[in-house]
Amino acid sequence: MSVILVGTGCGSPDNMTIEVRQALMQADLIIGAKRLVEGFGPEVKGRRQPAIYAKDICEMIRNEVGATAADGGAPAEPAGGASTEPKICVAFSGDSGFYSGTRSLLPLLEQEGIEAEVLPGISSIQVFASRLREPWQDWRLISAHGTDCDAVTEVMRGSSVFFLTGGELTPTELCGQLTEAGLGELEVTVGERLTYEDERILKGTAQAFAKEQFAPLSVMLVRPARTAGDLTPGIPDEAFIRGKVPMTKEIVRAAILAQMQVRDTDLVWDVGAGTGSVSVELAMKASRGKVYAVEREPEGAELIGRNREKFGVWNLRVLQGEAPEALEELPAPDKVFVGGSDGNLEEIIRIALNRNPQALICVSAIVLETIQEAVRIMSREGMDVNIIQVAVSTARTLGEGDGCRHMMMGGNPIFIITGGRHV
Repeated sequence: MSVILVGTGCGSPDNMTIEVRQALMQADLIIGAKRLVEGFGPEVKGRRQPAIYAKDICEMIRNEVGATAADGGAPAEPAGGASTEPKICVAFSGDSGFYSGTRSLLPLLEQEGIEAEVLPGISSIQVFASRLREPWQDWRLISAHGTDCDAVTEVMRGSSVFFLTGGELTPTELCGQLTEAGLGELEVTVGERLTYEDERILKGTAQAFAKEQFAPLSVMLVRPARTAGDLTPGIPDEAFIRGKVPMTKEIVRAAILAQMQVRDTDLVWDVGAGTGSVSVELAMKASRGKVYAVEREPEGAELIGRNREKFGVWNLRVLQGEAPEALEELPAPDKVFVGGSDGNLEEIIRIALNRNPQALICVSAIVLETIQEAVRIMSREGMDVNIIQVAVSTARTLGEGDGCRHMMMGGNPIFIITGGRHV
């Protein structure tokens, strides 16, 4: 029994490699997606069985092996030495190593003790790059075909992004995500039905393409979003756009991030976000997640939006509203920072823990009553509580020239209370 997994190339049968074509022509049984197996020409004479799921394909191959064994095994070689051993081809579109079912099928075949050869094909990314006349080795390669994909976080990582689209996540849907995040002006190129006679290459913006419809067989290239680059925690205060709204200072911000231990995939709430200085740094840490900044003051919400654009943290969402009401429709958080609660701290924590009992809660306070309240609420909720005090002094220059002296000026101490539950 000979089993070969083949990449049939991108689109048109003319895109198939010679060795793949020969393998298909010599096969007794060809298994693959209905679109593929029905599209092979008359020169491919083997039986054709449509299937797309690895377990179903493996079962078909196992049944074929069993049928061969029941017939007494592989027949003897005919005169002339050519083997008549049954041959099976499993056909995958594109390249067998690029987001292909080969990945899930091979382990199943190995478990069955069935050896398989793998032949590559020409992928859609190769065809697309050739149409655009540019190399693709520096593109980020993302599959949005039958899997979840956040286009916003992908375009924030500094490289052009190639999206293999399909299912619910079409170019229209992905461009809608980008437009909603404020990235509607990003340059987008869509390749429809590559290698077919009705192939189209379309260039435009995410905002324009969010209103268009595209063929199911489409790929998309998006140029990278502007970001502030790789900044370390504790961005200088003067880098932010500021108004009369209070702002958490850089040293305190760095301490808050250290206590919250934000992961790149976390979903974070920043309640009472002020000018958004903490929100911006949280969004940089949660680079593949999301941050929701909630601020009741219109001036503060506007400043957060402006700082969001300045630093290019497009995974930051701004909500003008008062907690706890503004939190009701937010998705479940992994981490919550409360910089201002306006007397609603208990309700804010309750909503967060109802949404995710394992959420980490971090509260900053400058008055003793807030510290007491935060500790009481967290302790009652069965959380492990940690308290640190940050007291920052900065040097002030006195005098000029050789008589210049420096005097340390102390700021108000800030308390950071963190609570979490062990799983």
